[in-house]
Amino acid sequence: MSSTYLPGTGRPILRRLGLAFVALMVCGVSVVACTPGGDPDPGESASNAALQRYYTQKLAWKGCADFATSKREREIFEKAPAQAQCAWLSVPLNYDDPEGTATTVAVLRFPARGESQGSLLFNPGGPGGSGILGALGVGAVSMTKSRITERFDVVGFDPRGVGATKPAADCYTEGGTSRGDEVFPLLTMTASLTEEDTRAVLERCAQGSGGEEALRQMGTRTTARDMDVLRSALGEEKLTYLGQSYGTRLGAVYAEQFPQRVRAMVLDGAFDPSLGTVDRRLSAYAGFQRAFNAMAAACAKTADCPLGTDPKAWTSNFQKIVQPLRDKPVPALDQKLDFDTALGGVMAGLYSPDKWPTIVRGLAEVRQGHGDTLLKLTYDLEGGEPDAAINGNFTEAAFAINCMDEQRLSPADAARLRTKTYEVAPFMNPGGDPAQGARDGCEAWRAPPTLGIPYAQNVKGLPDTLVISITGDPTTPHQGGVKLAETLGSDLLTVNGEGHTIVSGGKNECVDTIAADYLIDLTLPEKMPTCSV
Repeated sequence: MSSTYLPGTGRPILRRLGLAFVALMVCGVSVVACTPGGDPDPGESASNAALQRYYTQKLAWKGCADFATSKREREIFEKAPAQAQCAWLSVPLNYDDPEGTATTVAVLRFPARGESQGSLLFNPGGPGGSGILGALGVGAVSMTKSRITERFDVVGFDPRGVGATKPAADCYTEGGTSRGDEVFPLLTMTASLTEEDTRAVLERCAQGSGGEEALRQMGTRTTARDMDVLRSALGEEKLTYLGQSYGTRLGAVYAEQFPQRVRAMVLDGAFDPSLGTVDRRLSAYAGFQRAFNAMAAACAKTADCPLGTDPKAWTSNFQKIVQPLRDKPVPALDQKLDFDTALGGVMAGLYSPDKWPTIVRGLAEVRQGHGDTLLKLTYDLEGGEPDAAINGNFTEAAFAINCMDEQRLSPADAARLRTKTYEVAPFMNPGGDPAQGARDGCEAWRAPPTLGIPYAQNVKGLPDTLVISITGDPTTPHQGGVKLAETLGSDLLTVNGEGHTIVSGGKNECVDTIAADYLIDLTLPEKMPTCSV
């Protein structure tokens, strides 16, 4: 499990949509196309003439095949309903220098099934999640029966560093010859790193990602400004937004920067804006331990559960299966399954209860000496093999974005984080000395993080917003949703059950009704009910 993959990234949401794309390619979906009208209003931030040209641009919509970053993505776009259209949004590389270099953001629009009342911007999570793939999945597959997609054009965009947006984060090539190519796959919770290693990663990322200046602009605050330019280019006076997982951070930062430009905002599976990097990761890892225990309890009810039936032994039995992989990886497909990869696969599966049987099957396979199933779960996390990848640079983009968002850790802080992680989430413990060689993979970045934690504090002029949180969320714990709602003054919809995010799945009538009433009519229940998964 790479440390570039942080709990709460939302990668399994892209995986879920990616699986839905298979159905899309087979049967297709028919929709009625509608497009919003109105001229772009650049607003106050466009007073500078150099910036105004970005706010007043007209998007040139066309087919999406050229926006694919892999052979598999091209197949998806070519088989997608013709109503799905893509465009390039021009933005300044650096908003402090709007007369300088320009760059482009990839955008996808899936028209409303009925009479459109405007655009709904959607972020599927991450950081690193592809918004154009996410919007296609929501509009064409997972929410085709929702009133939300009947009344809104679903619009997604690839954030800075992600997917088709240029420049994309590129920190690693399999078989590459640079020191950074060798080190990047080693940035795991078990790695022993040196200062030279982290410096090599910076150099490789800068080389592949458009230089250090481009890396500096991959943080959430810059992406939130891109989102405001997109709002204007779509002809929207105010933003209507659905963000899940990392998308709740992006939405909260947008609300902080442009509160009076928000029409409606649903934040599903919330990041706690008050938690620093160490506390947030520990909170998420503790959530994974709770999810692991729930998965093990379900496993114990079946015959031949590899974790046994004694709750006190579930974690130790798991460790007995996976810890030996550190020294003795097992064959898996055409490669090897080591401890980090196995743990990454398990954690990817813990997001969703419907994947728990796959975890159990994978653990049973490891006991028999092979690891195909757990390796396939990691493909869901990392994007897959190059030609078959969906959102293939997810891991590199997550790393680059987090380097500009998260607080930097000293080696001592990184060592303490590892030690504490295995206290709150012992199933993740690889054995051995957890502190050996612990370093922050971003420590060589010369630019300081730009997010600032806590963020979205004391926001004035924000209209009513809606936060949705599942009580058994394994990676963005329910308390984080409570805290975000308190911070923004949002209404909170609590959903009892297990899982990570719920709106975009389109399968929960209780949640969909409340979210649709709010997004369409700006109405919320006088007394908020509690929904269930």
